[in-house]
Amino acid sequence: MNYQIDNLDRKILEMLSENARTPYTEIAEKLIVSAGTIHVRMKKMEAAGVVKGTEIVVDSAKLGFDLTAFIGVFLDKGAVYKEVIEQLNKIEEIVEAFYTTGGYSIFLKVVCRNTENLRTVLNEKIQKVDGIQRTETMISLEQSIRRKAPLNPPSAE
Repeated sequence: MNYQIDNLDRKILEMLSENARTPYTEIAEKLIVSAGTIHVRMKKMEAAGVVKGTEIVVDSAKLGFDLTAFIGVFLDKGAVYKEVIEQLNKIEEIVEAFYTTGGYSIFLKVVCRNTENLRTVLNEKIQKVDGIQRTETMISLEQSIRRKAPLNPPSAE
């Protein structure tokens, strides 16, 4: 579906990005349109793949996962990427994975309870995956910025 995003769609997305629980009726009131319009617009954006669901943000530290680490993965060869990702997807401590250019083939974000848990995840899970040559680990000291991607396209200059 080729759906063109307009200013109303961007305003809807902006409001829902701030609080995904905002009722459509409240959004409609603020944007001076009907709740039905909001509902239809959201359905169209979902069908077009612009909106891929809603998300709840959980503070993993409050659930006992106090350590966040980033792991650069070096593969034996690029051809094993799909098989490696399938295996990494089974490791629950891995919360994000990116196929990248540059030094690493894959860049992982991992949450663990502590350094001992991280060592176990690295030694007994990640590094045992066939196709992984080696890894480099960086421990996060603090998450300083967390935001959604901009909703407005970059201006042409």
